[in-house]
Formats: sequence, structure tokens, C-alpha cells
Amino acid sequence: MRFCFSFLLWWLRVSDSRHQNKESNNFMTQVSFHALGVSQDVVHALEARGIETPFRIQSLVIPDALAGLDVLAKSPTGSGKTLAFALPIVDRLTAGAAAALVLVPTRELCSQVAAEFEALAAARGLKVAAVYGGAPLGAQAKRAKGAHILIATPGRLQDLIERKLVKVDGVRILVLDEADRMLDMGFKPQVERIIRRIPRDRQTMLFSATLDGEVGDLARAYTTNATRYEGSLPAEATAGDVDHKFVAVTADGKVETLVEELKADRDLALVFVRTKRGADRLVQKLARHDVHAVAMHGDMTQGARESALEKFRSGKVKTLVATDVAARGLDLDDITHVINFDPPEDDKGYVHRVGRTGRAGRSGRGITLVLPEQQAEVSRVAARLGHRESFEREGMHSAPSKLVYTSRRGRRSRW
Repeated sequence: MRFCFSFLLWWLRVSDSRHQNKESNNFMTQVSFHALGVSQDVVHALEARGIETPFRIQSLVIPDALAGLDVLAKSPTGSGKTLAFALPIVDRLTAGAAAALVLVPTRELCSQVAAEFEALAAARGLKVAAVYGGAPLGAQAKRAKGAHILIATPGRLQDLIERKLVKVDGVRILVLDEADRMLDMGFKPQVERIIRRIPRDRQTMLFSATLDGEVGDLARAYTTNATRYEGSLPAEATAGDVDHKFVAVTADGKVETLVEELKADRDLALVFVRTKRGADRLVQKLARHDVHAVAMHGDMTQGARESALEKFRSGKVKTLVATDVAARGLDLDDITHVINFDPPEDDKGYVHRVGRTGRAGRSGRGITLVLPEQQAEVSRVAARLGHRESFEREGMHSAPSKLVYTSRRGRRSRW
């Protein structure tokens, strides 16, 4: 019976794909959520939100997820991955039965995922709770105890477990969302300690922008015979053209240069700094130049962070000054400028930062302010990412690449 059902779903997907036009073939499928196996109650909940057609990653993942199989999905932010695991979880759980746990890297993403679940869980009589730092422990623990679906950041959940305020021994479905970001942020120890407390007889789904390296190791360690899928952004969310600009500045004129960029014609601007204190100080300096900005960093309370983000999202304040960690999970189509007031530490940091502009087919601009002592390293990052010409256009000279060789004695040297 299970084989027949799986074959039917496969035939529907293959048959449907033959009739798709070229424009929609890479991004969406015409097969319905109901044909994928989603219950009618949940389908109605989706329709009430205007969601009728699944994205590619949803059509690929949902049948296996509903069958209780382990899944590995390489899927970028904005590809519809949340519903790819939320729909099967809501349909597989029943009130009073086993629970599901979704681990996410940031507070903001935790709130977003919880909101997605709440809109669906009500149709099945399920309760959802979110657990993250910056909020009272007691209230979160109380909500978590009565929840069928728990969305949590690793640090706060581990804290609650160690205090014996929350148990995870009843979890039968585990999701690691944006696993690459969790590892980048140093959450691997907490994630592994949490997983060791969850029964081995469970379903595990892992979603990540990459399935290589440490993420691949994590997947091999905690999944069984998992099926791998790769999603893509829907057509309306594909990236537009991004102009990369590198500006030579001095310490004395750095803020003034930033002000000039912020007073140019633009929509939302996300300004990156390296430290929490630097974020607060820069907001104060911008205010003295009649540029209204808000800061977002890890030392702020959750309420303050949400308030700052809402002002920025709504356009009431068009400049957000943030640290790398605080900005993770921030996904807004209206960011036209990403400005590196402090240059990123490496290539990956640059890509993560500037990738927040040029969304939904719109053009964007990535601007990096470069002090004299930073030019050599920033030039190497620019060259490796294909932006050497943009860097040299401002009159700065690219530094020679750092080559690594191994001597006969096996020592690694850099020159």
C-alpha cells in the first residue's frame, strides 16, 4: 500500500512536470498540495492565506516527509523551505501525541517560523511555542511544556533543558533549519547535546544553503538513509543586479562618507559594523548628521530588537545598523543598499552581507568603506569574488594574492 502511494505521488510529479512551461519549470510545480498528500484541513488553511501552488522544494520534500523519511535539503532562504517541513509536521502530529522540534539559528528566524506554524497548526488543534534568548525563561518554559511543536534556538533550549524546565525525550520529528548558519554561529556543541537527548527512533530533516563540509558531517551523523533534494528560489525572488563599490576613506572622514551614501536616493539601507558597541555609537553619530537610524545587536532585549526591526521593515526608519549575528535571518526585499562600514572578515562574510540586497529581481548596491590599513586584505576578498575591477576603480591597488606552499620539511609558509 505504501509503495502504491509513493508510486502515485512520483507519477503525479513526473506527469505534471511534462506540462509545465519553461518559465515555471525551475521554480514551481502545478501539482496541488492535496495531490502531494497534504490533508484537506491544512490545504484550506493555506488557501485562506492565498497559498495554492507549491514551490519546487515543497513538491520535492513533502511526500517523503509525510512518509516519515529523513530528508536533506539544499535550499536558500526565500525558496519556501519552511512550508516544506511545516506542512508534513502539522499533518503527522495529533493533539496529545508525539512532539516535533525545529532548531533555528536566530531569534528573528525563530519568531518567523513559529508564525508560519501557528497559521497551520490551528487547523489540526496543535499548539506551537517559540523558545529564544532575550525573553523570560519561566514564561517560555510554561508555553513549551504544553506545545506539540517547539521552535527553538539551540542556546536557549539547552539552557532550559539543563534547568530541567523542558524535556525533549518525547520528540519524534526533528528539523535543523539553516544548519549552515547554526554551525557558523558556533552552535554545534549545543545542537549535538540536544540531539543526544532526543530518541534515536525519530524522523530528521535538515535544511541548509550547503550540504558540504561540517553540515555534511552533521547530516551523516544524525540522519538515516536520507534523501537529498535541492530547491531554488521562485522566479519572483531571484536576484537582480548588484553594483559592488569599494570606497577609500580615512578614519576622520569615514562617517561623513557614510552619511553621503545614506543621503543619496535609496530605499532601505543595512549598515554592517563589527561590534555591538560600534552599532550604538554609529547610530548616535548619524543622528548628529540628521540621519535617523536604529541599531540591532545581541545585547538588546528581544522587545527592543523586534521594535527596531519593525521600524526598519515598515520604512519608518530607513537605516538599520547591525552586527553580523544580529542580521542573520533578516530577509527583506526592499533593502537597496548594504554598506560595510566595517569590512567583513572574509569572502563568506561579504557574500552573506551583500546578498541581502538585489532581492526579488530588483537592483541593489553593496558598498564597502576601506581604511588605508584594510586595503590589502579587502582587495584580496574583492579579487577572489570577482570584484577586482570595482575595487581598483576607486584608485586603490590590489595586493598580491597570498600563496601557500609546503617546504620539504612539511611546514606551511605564506608569501
